[in-house]
Amino acid sequence: MNATKDHIGNNKNTRRRATSKITSAIGQVRSLASKTKDIKRNTERQAEICTHSTASNGFLRCRFLPKQVEMPTVQDCREMTETQRDFYRSLSEMSQQYRIEPMQTKYFHFPYNIALAVWDIKTKMKTTNEDWTAFKLIRSNKKIHFAKEETFYVGTTLYFIPIVPLFNMLKNKNCKKNAQLLLSVFCYLYHIADVPYYRQQNSYLYWIYEMHEEWMEEDETGEDSQNYWREFRMSKSIGDIMEGKIFNIKNLDFFEQRLNGFKIRNEFDKDCYKVASEAFAIYSEYPKTTIFCNKPSSEEDPYSDDDINKAIGMEKYISFVADTTGCLYNNIEDSINAEFNEYGSMEEPTIYTPIKGTAINKADFDFEKRFFAMMENLHKVLT
Repeated sequence: MNATKDHIGNNKNTRRRATSKITSAIGQVRSLASKTKDIKRNTERQAEICTHSTASNGFLRCRFLPKQVEMPTVQDCREMTETQRDFYRSLSEMSQQYRIEPMQTKYFHFPYNIALAVWDIKTKMKTTNEDWTAFKLIRSNKKIHFAKEETFYVGTTLYFIPIVPLFNMLKNKNCKKNAQLLLSVFCYLYHIADVPYYRQQNSYLYWIYEMHEEWMEEDETGEDSQNYWREFRMSKSIGDIMEGKIFNIKNLDFFEQRLNGFKIRNEFDKDCYKVASEAFAIYSEYPKTTIFCNKPSSEEDPYSDDDINKAIGMEKYISFVADTTGCLYNNIEDSINAEFNEYGSMEEPTIYTPIKGTAINKADFDFEKRFFAMMENLHKVLT
């Protein structure tokens, strides 16, 4: 599997666990007791029951308690006032910048006044030929304001970096220098870029591996069961060994030294040196930046109609993985694609620029552009 070719959303069949037959929880219908058969029907009519002559007046005499209404606290009122103040200030700046006359909605009750104002500005933005979807009402530093939204397109690629190839390189004397150089790259991805590691329980792929292992335990009669179990054991043992090596921060300390002392003898050396140089340059210019620095957050858009839970999280398509070949990974990839087909969108690096009545500079995605390109080149080296 090539990370640059594995596209999210392919309709592939996934392994599904066999389910046992569901039995009904409803008991059988029992026959009536025998002595009820001998009971004869009473032919005498029941006495007629009539409402009291004053029943209609009784309803009018009833007194109903009023519906209890929760009164807003002083804190609620203060937050409501601050929210409206921030909103209309930002609305004024946005109207000024795009030369739009907003509807007067201040006299309506909260929050209808804000909803009506958003609907109005959304409609009038069409006259300026601006795409409304590029704007968001976000909350930052406990204040809400309009902002322009710009997103870095990552495509439908699984950015999975395999561990097993590097493990095999470390055991090969002819590739020892290459492996040490790439070990520094892995250390950067692990410690600085914060790429999830599949052997950590809070990672998405850890759960995927666990799920497939449970399926294998329930179905051990498969033709490739021995291969699956062998790959499972390798993914765990090699994954734990390599995490220990990557965790060693000395690999990051020796990054520049290894890069300067590396000698290029063939095309493979050239590719390793190129990707290591790219990683080191990113690390030097962005020493504390993680790949999730511009991850979109649901808290940033309190009035959005989109459900952020329906989006594919960035941590799901960026990760270390055991390997990107073999039967085990093919099944994992199929299940991931099947799951991703259930989502309506995917999270991508996003920058929100506040609208303050002045010209807005284009968002700077220099880090993301270089990082994802480096990830693709790294995967090509390892496969």
